Amino acid sequence: MPKRVDHDERRRLIAAAVRRIAADRGLEAVSLGEVAAEAGISKGLVQHYFATKDAMLRFATGTLRDHVEQRLGTPATLRDTIVALLPLDDASRAEALVANAFLVRALKDEEIAGRFRTGHAQLAEVLTTMVAAAQAAGELAADLDPAREADLLLAVAAGLGDAVLLGHRTPEQAIALVDHHLFRLEARETGLARAIE
Repeated sequence: MPKRVDHDERRRLIAAAVRRIAADRGLEAVSLGEVAAEAGISKGLVQHYFATKDAMLRFATGTLRDHVEQRLGTPATLRDTIVALLPLDDASRAEALVANAFLVRALKDEEIAGRFRTGHAQLAEVLTTMVAAAQAAGELAADLDPAREADLLLAVAAGLGDAVLLGHRTPEQAIALVDHHLFRLEARETGLARAIE
């Protein structure tokens, strides 16, 4: 009886190879041949699933977002979510490098750009909800605009992420800056209580 082929699994295998190459050498190193070698399959098999490099890259962006969402899981706190966005270990560093490589590609590819916009909007919505919940719990200042603070927190995470990747900040320094920023958003009573402690 012939072996059943899981086509979705094959596509994911190819996408994982794209991500590894992009993290290590950038998207300019991604080719059908390089991906085939990295995935341990024939170039013809890669072409069977993806007729062009563009099609392969577009599929890989979707799997990157899925991979990041799985790693983030269900966030426990606002701080945990922001810290989880930083490239603090090998896995998150690789994801950040791949995302940066695809960001450049997104400037010329509307489909990839659309995926970046969708992912950003979803993350902003999650953070907006978390900020509002922290305000309701009396943890953050009541006069904050949750949506604006969510945008600022994403900008803080992006900037610190790049700083860590480039070696301008250590992971510990980046986390300390996240804590400093969140401390400034705390409700006065909470902030004063911590200062007294």
